Amino acid sequence: MVETGILEVERLEAGAPHAEDIVDEHGRAARRVASAPLLRVLVFAGGFASIGVELTASRLLAPFFGSSTFIWASLIGLTLAFLSLGYFLGGRLADRRPEPVVLYVVTAIAAVAIGTIPFVARPLLTGSLEAFRELDAGAFYGSLAGTLLLLAPPVTLLGFISPFAIRLQLSDVASAGKTAGSLYALSTIGSISGSFIPVLVLIPLIGTAATFIALSLALLVPAVAGLIAMRARPVALAAGLAAFTVPALVVAAPAGVRPPDRGILLDERESAYNYIQVVDEDGRRSLILNDGHAVHSVYDPDELLTGGPWDYFMVAPQMVEGVAQPEPRDVLLIGLAGGTVARQLTAAYGSIPIVGVEIDPEINDVAREYFALDELQNVDAIVADGRYALRTSDATFDLIGVDAYRQPYIPFQLTSREFFQEVSAHLRPCGVAVVNAGRTSTDFRLVEALAATMRDVFPHVVAIDVDRYTNTILIGSHAPLSADALSANVERLSGESPVREVAGWSLDSGNIRDIEPGGLVFTDDRAPVELVIDQMIFDAARELTR
Repeated sequence: MVETGILEVERLEAGAPHAEDIVDEHGRAARRVASAPLLRVLVFAGGFASIGVELTASRLLAPFFGSSTFIWASLIGLTLAFLSLGYFLGGRLADRRPEPVVLYVVTAIAAVAIGTIPFVARPLLTGSLEAFRELDAGAFYGSLAGTLLLLAPPVTLLGFISPFAIRLQLSDVASAGKTAGSLYALSTIGSISGSFIPVLVLIPLIGTAATFIALSLALLVPAVAGLIAMRARPVALAAGLAAFTVPALVVAAPAGVRPPDRGILLDERESAYNYIQVVDEDGRRSLILNDGHAVHSVYDPDELLTGGPWDYFMVAPQMVEGVAQPEPRDVLLIGLAGGTVARQLTAAYGSIPIVGVEIDPEINDVAREYFALDELQNVDAIVADGRYALRTSDATFDLIGVDAYRQPYIPFQLTSREFFQEVSAHLRPCGVAVVNAGRTSTDFRLVEALAATMRDVFPHVVAIDVDRYTNTILIGSHAPLSADALSANVERLSGESPVREVAGWSLDSGNIRDIEPGGLVFTDDRAPVELVIDQMIFDAARELTR
């Protein structure tokens, strides 16, 4: 016993570590790693990825479900719910296992899950296309719910990061507020970056799927670096392999975001505003945007008339009563798209000045490349928001056309009474406002609401139902409008005029009617566009299943 005591004293004098000393040394090492700049990089990356995933997911859903307030409410609400769950679970785990390696492993798992989102979601999103074609509302919204739930694992794990980092860096209670505040500020700065970089840089340059990969790598890199610093070599190796596997999904995945609904795909691209497809059907090109449930422009070099709603813009000036020569001298088009309406107005009324407003510069590029927009020398294409361009202009026009409604959901700010008041203020006394409105073959609720809103501004509003498309053309003016005026005016046109042919379609079908005052009027304060359209979708699905 004496010899043992002497040896113990000698060991202590020689500096040999106790077991407690070894534990303390490991604890100090862990704290050094936890307080290192690497952990702050991870906190920043977590904030960046959490908002980046939410915004990029909106672009993943837009080609299939649109980008209505309902979609945004679902995304924002579920993202906050998943983050809240992550904060709760992450805080509990941090108290039980306050080890940096645990945080880095959790982050690596979240990163891999983010990278797989667009590829796992593809079958669900493709299924939603079939459901919409068959008007199966249950399957349609079921696919939406399934896709949104794919965000649950990665976003919940991202919620672990902030409370876990605070626990690791917290050295004493006196500095708890400072520690928590600095880390939350850093996470918020990351979120601010995640609000702009994916939308303004990544999505336009590399696309939605590759943006998910970029967000994944933004998390994987600091997570793997942290595991290496903690000498967790097997886990670091696994995470490193994931860092190479996730980008490989881009190469292995089939090309394209969504298959075209029709024809042969000529071009597919994403912009800051839209998912764009150009398809060819036996020489006739169509512009398809976002959810793909409507054609926005048509171009056939051998055929001017399309049989669609664009043709009817030519007819609108001819419906004004008491005008000797009802031909527009100039035109403003809100929603230029591929230039179909501009081309037809030019063919009907000559090379009159046409100002075409299009919010998306990529659509302008597509129009020049595939729809021969450059051939129309009389068209001044402006890249701007339609309502902003109208509000900031002092010019007046004989015809203002609105063809900027994106089906199935449409921007509410172009449907309100205040918008049509601005349109009215830019029309000459006998000018006409022409609106292309979508519907189903039997449900006119959206058309009726838009017509009632226009009738609240214009004393004369006429509707023309398009025979071959589920569209209605609404024409508003301060001058009287009538089918009799249309019949009399087109008689004075030359026999070769395309206006005569389109007017004949309308007059022969009897699909011209006057709009009386009354009904739901949309305003800037209350324009329940999404609610009306959702009701139309559900009612159509209910009728189909009867």
